[in-house]
Amino acid sequence: MNQKTKYLVVIAGPTAVGKTKLGIELAKHYNSIVISADSRQFYKELTIGTAKPSESELSEVKHHFINNKNITELFGAGHFEKEAIPLLDGLFKEHQLVFVVGGSGLYIDALLNGVDEFEDVPIEVREKLNAELNEKGIEPLQNELKEKDPAYAAKVDIHNSQRVIRALEVCRHSGKPYSSFLKKNQTERNFTPIKLFINTDREQLYQKINLRVDNMMKQGLLNEVKKLTTFKNVNALKTVGYKELFDHLEGACTLEEAIVKIKQHTRNYAKRQITWFKNPAYPAYRTGKQNEWENFEPNDLEKIKAFLDIIISN
Repeated sequence: MNQKTKYLVVIAGPTAVGKTKLGIELAKHYNSIVISADSRQFYKELTIGTAKPSESELSEVKHHFINNKNITELFGAGHFEKEAIPLLDGLFKEHQLVFVVGGSGLYIDALLNGVDEFEDVPIEVREKLNAELNEKGIEPLQNELKEKDPAYAAKVDIHNSQRVIRALEVCRHSGKPYSSFLKKNQTERNFTPIKLFINTDREQLYQKINLRVDNMMKQGLLNEVKKLTTFKNVNALKTVGYKELFDHLEGACTLEEAIVKIKQHTRNYAKRQITWFKNPAYPAYRTGKQNEWENFEPNDLEKIKAFLDIIISN
């Protein structure tokens, strides 16, 4: 097996489209394993709201990077790369194909292309930015980013507060534009990526999202959020499904209003994911084959098997 090309099969796409089930079926078929590239499934305390694989699904196929971190730990794309690459080196000694499943573009990009090297930023810089966000909203921070790094502001999701704050903390600490630190060269990997983008009709996707949110509420998402109220300001909980219910618990909206917001914000997130993988803003300097994705529907299991078989048989 060591003489064969090693393939990292990336199964990406918008939330709720069906990536988890598809990844498990493919990993079972090829007697392989799954690495999760979902930036919230790492955390042990977040279960219902992150749509983790069920216990039965986890028993069917070995998964890595699920329930391996605490919500108080900072675990960004750079940390993910540093832990995942050595893991892959070991897995490829036993498997020709390894599957990566998730919708977090930064983490997938880190795995495929490496991360950019930034100076260490003191935690106080981020805390000050978060305080400004809570006090004045995101608009002043957006304006500051546009002034200090117009190139990055033009291509980042300017409404994503975490991305804005990440860029600004580097700008403020270093005195240089965030974009000046971005890598220009492709990182060499000892595997060949096969990039599968899973998507479906938008109306059908939105129906899946709405149904998933309803099911999460039935499964006890509100109780899960109640148990996490003392941690509501950690980065891991500033995510759809949790922040809306925190607002409800603080009296800012009714439970019905919070559920409507979760559905809307999840649909918005799905649109941003689709935009990222079609025309990724963060690694915009990367061109050519690295940005090519093969498009499939979530029920295209047999088509994907045939596609993979052709590649690995050559």
